[in-house]
Amino acid sequence: MKRRDFIKTSAVAGAAATAAAGTITSAPAIAQSKTELTIVSTWPRDFPGLGLSAQRLAARITELSDGKIETQYFAAGERVGAFDVFDEVAAGNSQAYIAADYYWKGKHPGFAYFTSVPFGMTTPEWNAWIKFKGGQELWDELSGEFGLKAITCGGTGTQMGGWFNKEIETADDLKGLKMRIPGLGGDVMAKLGASPVSLPGGQIYENLVSGAIDATEWVGPYNDYFMKFYEAAKYYYSPGMHEPGGGLAFGMNAEWWGKRTKYEQAVITAACLEENAAQPEEAIANNGAYLSRMVNDHGVELRSFSDEIYDSFGEAAEEVFEETRDHSALAKKIDEHFQESLREMGSYLKLAEIGFSNQRNRVLDL
Repeated sequence: MKRRDFIKTSAVAGAAATAAAGTITSAPAIAQSKTELTIVSTWPRDFPGLGLSAQRLAARITELSDGKIETQYFAAGERVGAFDVFDEVAAGNSQAYIAADYYWKGKHPGFAYFTSVPFGMTTPEWNAWIKFKGGQELWDELSGEFGLKAITCGGTGTQMGGWFNKEIETADDLKGLKMRIPGLGGDVMAKLGASPVSLPGGQIYENLVSGAIDATEWVGPYNDYFMKFYEAAKYYYSPGMHEPGGGLAFGMNAEWWGKRTKYEQAVITAACLEENAAQPEEAIANNGAYLSRMVNDHGVELRSFSDEIYDSFGEAAEEVFEETRDHSALAKKIDEHFQESLREMGSYLKLAEIGFSNQRNRVLDL
């Protein structure tokens, strides 16, 4: 063979080999370039506050991963019912849910502490507990028993006490009251003679209007305004003892989570923590304006629970915590760690943030 022909033949063969090698090595990379993530939620679609936050998070995961994690989001009722998302994800039919974990206290009362409990932590305190004082490890221990892994992904701040169709002047006024209130807060109300009802957000208005319930708690003015509760209940009470703060859960199937790369886990975690900050900030930014609208445009009457009622709440809450600790060793472990952390952080915040805000509000006459 002539030297020129040999060089040409070798070049062609080399190019073909290179192309073939490229095909062999790059095909798996293309096949593995996208991860599908199906998310189910307890909130209705386009629901101001909670629902929009969940949709924003789902879109952000895809955006932050540059499309490598492809999310498919289903609002309540679109794939499964609002209160069916836990079992849906635990079974592996979907990969993640966005919800308030206190909805699952029937499965284990410890779940309540990973949303909010009566007389519990404010949102900043709860985030500090989760991130820096061992709360996440306890959450992992509890969720792991059900095949789940949860990350905090939102919060609404200190909630209002709720909407009532009559004035609540003493604790006796709560007796016989049918109130939508989930979590351990509902157990406190039951101790005082009320009948707690657990309803998904999308079903509260119709039940309040029809008279199936006499009262409801939801979130705060920004979220509550769009629910139009003011059409069915006149009295709006504050502050809520049942949900002083806390967070929401991005609960994932633990097996699915364990198979994710470090990059994928980092992206999902970053998106969740970003939304975890954004949602309570959005609520703070809007609550004042929407409260004014409800009072000035819709005749809502603001009321505060009396000290006597709050004392009754406190006594009932201690009974609920005692029963929770008696449930299991893990429930006792969670409650004791939570309460100890609350007292440690709260004693300082009383001097700093709370002390300052009380003086500021006095000086500015807020």
